[in-house]
Amino acid sequence: MLDHVFLSVSDLDRSIDFYAAALTPLGITQRVDYDGKDGPPGHPDLKGFGKNNRIFFWLRPGTVEGRAAQVGFIADSQAAVDAAFAAAIAAGATDNGAPGVRLHYDPRYYAANVLDPDGYSLEFTYKSWQH
Repeated sequence: MLDHVFLSVSDLDRSIDFYAAALTPLGITQRVDYDGKDGPPGHPDLKGFGKNNRIFFWLRPGTVEGRAAQVGFIADSQAAVDAAFAAAIAAGATDNGAPGVRLHYDPRYYAANVLDPDGYSLEFTYKSWQH
């Protein structure tokens, strides 16, 4: 199980706006700003996102490697997958796989895929057997 993920982004403000819009339909609405000077020397400033008092997704300014990472976000329903996909597209994402069943994985695997403004691959997923 993962505790957190950091993504380096080219435009921090743009990415904060994008992720705030795209993650809200998934209930990921809590935010934390971490001042890097509070950490060890050279620690970056971080912008965190989470839910249920757990911050697990962090943005930091830095070099972008685009498709070097894919991040999958859990949705509570197929409707939440659809809403996150629509919100991400409205916020500037590129369609990388419309919402639907991913039969190549499992007939109960429902997901949508987008590329964020830096080209990172995001998946919003609902797996009924995990709920």
